[in-house]
Amino acid sequence: MLKETFKLVQYDRSNRQKGDLSHFSLDSAKRVQAFHSSFPVYCQTPLVTLENTAKELGLENVYIKDESFRFGLNAFKVLGGSFAIGSYLAKKIGQSIENFTYNDLISEETRRKLGEITFVTATDGNHGRGVAWTAKMLKQKAVVYMPKGSAKERLENILAEGAEASITDLNYDNAVRFANKQAEENGWAMVQDTAWEGYEEIPLWIMQGYGTMAYEAYTQLREKLTHIFLQAGVGSMAGAVTAFFAALYKEECPIITIVEPNKADCIYRTAEARDGMLHNVTGEMNTIMAGLACGEPCSIGWEILKEYGDYFISCPDYVAAQGMRILGNPGKEDERIISGESGAATFGCVAEIMRNPVLREWKEKLKLDEKARVLCFSTEGDTDRAGYQSVVWDGGFPRI
Repeated sequence: MLKETFKLVQYDRSNRQKGDLSHFSLDSAKRVQAFHSSFPVYCQTPLVTLENTAKELGLENVYIKDESFRFGLNAFKVLGGSFAIGSYLAKKIGQSIENFTYNDLISEETRRKLGEITFVTATDGNHGRGVAWTAKMLKQKAVVYMPKGSAKERLENILAEGAEASITDLNYDNAVRFANKQAEENGWAMVQDTAWEGYEEIPLWIMQGYGTMAYEAYTQLREKLTHIFLQAGVGSMAGAVTAFFAALYKEECPIITIVEPNKADCIYRTAEARDGMLHNVTGEMNTIMAGLACGEPCSIGWEILKEYGDYFISCPDYVAAQGMRILGNPGKEDERIISGESGAATFGCVAEIMRNPVLREWKEKLKLDEKARVLCFSTEGDTDRAGYQSVVWDGGFPRI
């Protein structure tokens, strides 16, 4: 059963063509972080060291970037949405976002030039909340469509930010298409991290926005990493963080592994096919990792991952649940982290590889040993508290 639900593909970085990473350079990330730091609520999120947990797993060290503290929204997604919306508004009045701050964007002069703009998106929760929050902060409007099965709490969080929001009967990718249709018919601005032909500028801005998270982690680290594990939905966050560290470390870049739920593993399938085409997953994709339940890869993200990713893993839901429990009950004296289903996916994968004897070959292939220094990003906290408690209190999965 394990071999059927747990799959791995390896890429050989020595045989690949290296792409342009200038959009994700250290200097670029500094500029993006400067924009985010202009918001009154900005502060960098913690990088938690789980040294004792790492030793228990057979690793030298584990670092977790805890995004549950991001802007008071319990998830990292607002980084992408806010930078994209800021860039869109600045461009609309002929300015560069490099010269614009939060105060510039909410000034009366800017408001007179812009008028009222409605931003629309599709989301399982975290991205939509970030878009809704940004629109409210910048005195604009937001409309949010959520896929079938989205948690009611996540909908309520979006509504609390003043957005118009609803749960549809569509899966994530069809909700994206519906949102885009509404944008075209109503003259709204689409803010989505899924890129397609003719829609690439805003997804690129969103990816650049995620660079703040990577840049902060880099400045907080006290030693050189050997491994980075990144979760993927459409692959935009994974692509952005991969690009930042690849641009930074070049040939000495840590081993980068991309993790997805096996019910929504479009990046894994694309990596496995090796045919130059994007491969989709269709259907409901009923994984507990709601933030990763995306069936169509982001073309921009994949262009980065195929050149700089080393391993691609498709894993079952119990791996994320395990990650949630261990992070909530770490080794002696290590700091507790409240991590949601999508946030805990990568650490749960690392823990499973280190603890499960059936995966011993994987552990050796990935060079996960007592010298390994691993970075994971806990991209969300308990954004669905009922679901979180179902996993960590009752040992089960939330109802889908």
